[in-house]
Amino acid sequence: MKIADFEISGKSRTFIIAELSANHNGDKQIAIDTIRAAKKAGADAIKLQTYTPDTITIDCDNEYFQIQEGLWEGKTLYELYGEAYTPWEWHEELFQVAKEEGLICFSSPFDKSAVDFLEELNTPAYKIASFEIQDIPLIEYAASKGKPIIMSTGIAKKDDIKLAIDSCRNVGNEEIILLKCTSSYPAPIELANLKTMVDMKERFSVEVGLSDHTLGNTVPIVATSLGARIIEKHFILDKSIGGPDADFSLDLKEFSSMVKAVREVEKALGEVTYVLSEKVENNKKFARSLFAVKDIKKGEVITEENVRSIRPGYGMHPKHYDGIKGKRVATDIVKGEPISQMHLNQ
Repeated sequence: MKIADFEISGKSRTFIIAELSANHNGDKQIAIDTIRAAKKAGADAIKLQTYTPDTITIDCDNEYFQIQEGLWEGKTLYELYGEAYTPWEWHEELFQVAKEEGLICFSSPFDKSAVDFLEELNTPAYKIASFEIQDIPLIEYAASKGKPIIMSTGIAKKDDIKLAIDSCRNVGNEEIILLKCTSSYPAPIELANLKTMVDMKERFSVEVGLSDHTLGNTVPIVATSLGARIIEKHFILDKSIGGPDADFSLDLKEFSSMVKAVREVEKALGEVTYVLSEKVENNKKFARSLFAVKDIKKGEVITEENVRSIRPGYGMHPKHYDGIKGKRVATDIVKGEPISQMHLNQ
């Protein structure tokens, strides 16, 4: 499958997404500067979130709508989303800035009106956030647009994931990517459970990746080594600007370091091959082979005392050792001379 012109497959490089989220801190210029910085950091894509406080919740301060713990304790949901949302009137310009920078831009819709709005912007994909994976009508509607659907699984059990996937397939969309995610902010590394990502690929026959809220690079690096086709990480221009997501976002230096590490992992993984590189082939001269370790006169018998398997590798292969022991040599051989077939056949 492709997201814009980026191929998502086992043969492609990992698709690295910088999540803007609330890291514009209500300032459009910061949003623009963050997109440009994401390009410098090595991201392939920038992802927005498309909602308003009224499309995602209601303005109510009873106990159900109050956040009781964590980074956002003391706020109501409406207050949090009012602080965090990306104004819709910014979207077109942000998409354009991303295009100018050579970044793929897409978004997470949080209701059908957001899907309709993003269709007008020709978004190349849809991301379903962890807490929306139970919103089956939203998933079906987004999937019906025929574009790749990326779904985070942060709060999903096995049956939730299957239902979400079936909902995409029921409307004819097979372009599905699941992201292993831990919906904790920041997420403890011991809850990453990346083996689940591998299982999801096998169990649901889809591409997989990681939406990461841990601190640092370790989890993205390991996920890449386990076959993640997407790495998504929150990105912030400068943590000093603050905001709801600042504590678990990577800045330019940190994100660049993560990208570098992921690309190095990809190089290290390489491909299945038993062909030696020219450099390694040349270094075979340092391998073991059969050498005379004492002077041997013509007619003398090869023994363990006068011929050994030692480095370097200019003599006969050690596999011939047992076969030549006990044979008489056809020429004089001086100590330090590699044993060859000519010493036996004359």
